[in-house]
Order: sequence, then C-alpha cells, then structure tokens
Amino acid sequence: MLKFIVISDSTGETCEQIISAAFAQFNLEDKEIERFSNVRDMERLNNIFNKIQANSDSIIFYSLVDEHLIEHLKKSSELKNINAVDVLTPAIVAIERVTNLAPITKPGALRNLDAQYFKRVDAIDFAVRYDDGKDPRGVLSADVTILGVSRTSKTPLSMYLANKNFRVANIPLVPETPVPKEIFQVSNKKIIGLTNSPEKLNSIRKSRLQSLGLPANSSYSNLDRILLELEHAHSIMKRVGCPIIDVSERAIEETAEIIIRHLRKINDRL
Repeated sequence: MLKFIVISDSTGETCEQIISAAFAQFNLEDKEIERFSNVRDMERLNNIFNKIQANSDSIIFYSLVDEHLIEHLKKSSELKNINAVDVLTPAIVAIERVTNLAPITKPGALRNLDAQYFKRVDAIDFAVRYDDGKDPRGVLSADVTILGVSRTSKTPLSMYLANKNFRVANIPLVPETPVPKEIFQVSNKKIIGLTNSPEKLNSIRKSRLQSLGLPANSSYSNLDRILLELEHAHSIMKRVGCPIIDVSERAIEETAEIIIRHLRKINDRL
C-alpha cells in the first residue's frame, strides 16, 4: 500500500488537495492518506514520526513555515528513508525573490486567505441572488440594502461592495410596485438610498434604450416620468430614514467608499 502522510501547521487541506490532483495522473487503487494538522512544535512533530514506520513506499507532503520544524522534518524523513515533499517553501522563496519582501512565516496564513476568498464568493453569490428585488427576504440578512430608481448604479455598486466582502441586497423603487415590507424590518442604518439628477437619468436611460435598439423617446426616459419616480423614491427613503447619496457626479468607487465608511462607523458603535 502506498501511504501519503500530510503534515501541516494549519489544516493540511491544501496538501491533501495537491495529492488528490496528483492522484488523477495515476491509476492508484491501493492508497491511504493520513493527515496531521496544526503541527507547530518539535514535540508534536516527534510524536508523529514515532508513529510513522520506516517505509520507502510512504511519501510525506508537508506545508510548514517554521524553518526549524522543516529542517527537523527533513532529517527525520531521511533517517526513516521516507520521501518528503515541501509543497509551500518553493512558492514562498520564488515570491520572496521577485518581490524582495520577507515572508511573515505565520502558520495558517493560507487558511486565512482562503477564508477571505470564500467570504467574498459568498458575498458575490448573495448580491446576485438578491439583485434588483428578486427576493426581498435578502434585506433581512444583508449587511446593507441599496434603494433607488432604475439606472442609479444599484447593481454595479452591489457587486463592487460584494468584492469587498459585504453582503448587499438592492431594491428598485417604482411607483407602481409595492415597497417590500422587509426594508421597514431592519435598522435604517443598514439601508442606503441612491438618487441622481433628472437630467443625468434622462441621458443615461436614453443611451440604455438605444443600446437595446429601442426608441429613445419611450416613457422610461421621459423627464416627467423620471421626476415622478424620483419623488416617489425620495418619499420612501424619508419614511425609512436612511442616508441618501447623490450619485450624479460620483464614480461607483466613490459611492462605495462612502457606504463602507458608514458601515464601519455603525459597527464601531455596536
């Protein structure tokens, strides 16, 4: 039996994924993986090697950042005649050479990065799921909900904030559509209203219609209709009591920064 031994100062999941990728290149039926996680001191490492039998049919895959542990593991592997593969150090050395930066040598750093990655993926999935009022229930679990009439950049702003790990729902405000009750069930500090100048909306909506091959003089871009929508939206935002941001002269990044500062201020007070 070919035995794969994973030794890591974190969970060891990275090593195991690499081994699994390598498995795909071979027809290995008789194999076993044993994982040792959170190995951060000599005593723990020695205990592991006391359990490992000298066996040339075993391979150790390790991801450690402590140089003393790495050297000790190498010597112990040689004494037991076991192949040992360092899956982390070559990458660290390459990055260090190119950037001239010193590694932080923090165990579990990759796991922390992975956690941030999955948090971002979750936030993006949330933004897509609760975009444009598809499901108002998202308001109840969102970090922030964005309100506004059509073409006030609700969706691109939601996606930008999602990439900053914020779970965002957005609700379009249309006079003919009832306002979701959920926006009155959460703190108004977690709701942001967006507005734009009538002239800017008129121009944006005409361009949008033209890009879709539709007449530019439809009711969607009609100035009187836009004024009606804005009046309705402002009345809703005032009822909610939420901050209102005028996006007419702001890039998405600027608006997002205002929202992020607002959310951080709220969290600091909690």
